[in-house]
Amino acid sequence: MADIKYDIVKEIGVLSENAKGWRKEINLISWNGAEPKYDIRDWAPEHEKMGKGTTLTKEEVVMLKKILDSIE
Repeated sequence: MADIKYDIVKEIGVLSENAKGWRKEINLISWNGAEPKYDIRDWAPEHEKMGKGTTLTKEEVVMLKKILDSIE
């Protein structure tokens, strides 16, 4: 499997942190030099390791916000 290159363009926020210091974060990340996307995943304390996550375009983030805002 080829190495995955990433550049954290902007750290947006931390959703949670576990006892081992891993944090579920929302960041703007460029994967393999591509246009940055919003990313939600678990990260080790110094961003040296990552868990599985999901990436979203700006349009998807806007739609997600609308959906979350509609929750009562």
